[in-house]
Amino acid sequence: MKDLRVVLADDQRIVRDGLATVLGLLDGVEVVGTASGGDEAVGLVASVAPDVLLTDLRMPAGDGVSATRRVRTEHPGTAVVVLTTYVDDDAVVDAIAAGASGWLSKDADAEAIGRALRSAADGVSTIDASVLAKIVERRGADAPRAAAEPPDGLTPREVEVLALIAEGLSNVEIAHRLVVGEATVKTHVNHLFAKTGLRDRAQAVGYAYRHGLAGR
Repeated sequence: MKDLRVVLADDQRIVRDGLATVLGLLDGVEVVGTASGGDEAVGLVASVAPDVLLTDLRMPAGDGVSATRRVRTEHPGTAVVVLTTYVDDDAVVDAIAAGASGWLSKDADAEAIGRALRSAADGVSTIDASVLAKIVERRGADAPRAAAEPPDGLTPREVEVLALIAEGLSNVEIAHRLVVGEATVKTHVNHLFAKTGLRDRAQAVGYAYRHGLAGR
């Protein structure tokens, strides 16, 4: 298995260097560049084409949300995972909407971060349980309500599959949850992507949150 190539962005040098050292010790992970801000991170992505950008949310000279949006628009072959100290619901949901494949709190251990990077590179969203719990708690009544009719002509089953994608489940896990075959899940995923114009699972997570379909 080829090494997973990662660019790391954090404005605090001690954090940046520490994460680079820790990730460099993981089997199959290569840190190919580090940046102190979002704009620098986007430039690095353009020059070294990593598999994943691991970025802090709050940085000067381009925050993590804007960096995520630019990377996913300009360099769609690079996935993004957000790493944050502050579990701010708006910022995290904004990062998801911008195309982040996963988000983790900074107290996550190296193995958890490594799994998130691998999942992101494979097109699977990753949700840190503590982050998800705080998003649900803080959004509360302010969370967008799902429309009476699902958007974009989605069927109830497609909405159900979308909500499970937003939980970070793989097709195999969704199949087990719904007690259907994996091929059936793939068909639903393909149909909902075609109807909504979504390109990947990261975009699907953002779409689910924007339309109030996550956590159903």
